[in-house]
Amino acid sequence: MNQQTVSPQQVSIPAGYLNIMGYVDESEVNGPGVRAVVWLQGCDRHCDNCFNPQSWSFEINQLISVEALAEQILSQPRNQGVTFSGGEPFWQAIALTQLARRLKGEGLNIMSFSGFTLQELQSPQAPAGASDLLKELDILVDGPYQPSQAINEANSLVSSRNQRVRVFNPSLENQLDWASDQIEVHILKDGTRIITGFHGYQP
Repeated sequence: MNQQTVSPQQVSIPAGYLNIMGYVDESEVNGPGVRAVVWLQGCDRHCDNCFNPQSWSFEINQLISVEALAEQILSQPRNQGVTFSGGEPFWQAIALTQLARRLKGEGLNIMSFSGFTLQELQSPQAPAGASDLLKELDILVDGPYQPSQAINEANSLVSSRNQRVRVFNPSLENQLDWASDQIEVHILKDGTRIITGFHGYQP
């Protein structure tokens, strides 16, 4: 299965905009506390058993301005932070950095998942803007999902043993409590259902 028809370098996203796969408010299974979740469109890793294969294509899906997305997140008073997922968030690091700075200025914390390792994101070969986005993150979960290292345990914060939870903000060290065996179903106004949370745990 290969949904990639263009590379991230071939897609023209207007400055100040993000190409997203989806969005929900008030999630409790994608990081500490209650938070918005933004799924970015585009990933060239194509992990086996990926939960979001529809996010692989880099073609334009939903364009939204950084400011409009910030206003949406801030309009929900229960949102304590935002999580970037995907897809691969760091392919849109420049615009995500703008969003992160806007939200941090309002007191929200910022978390991201990434198929890149921290070392890769700190290297000269990292996607454009990766180092700036790293500076804004309070938590990073890094590394690709590897089925051969799947954990499938209810108390794990990651889905495979190669992945790491990097806590850059010490104030969140005692809030690493999202449960890998929880699934949320969000029903949007148009009837669309978004299912989120880690689905690998089998009791």
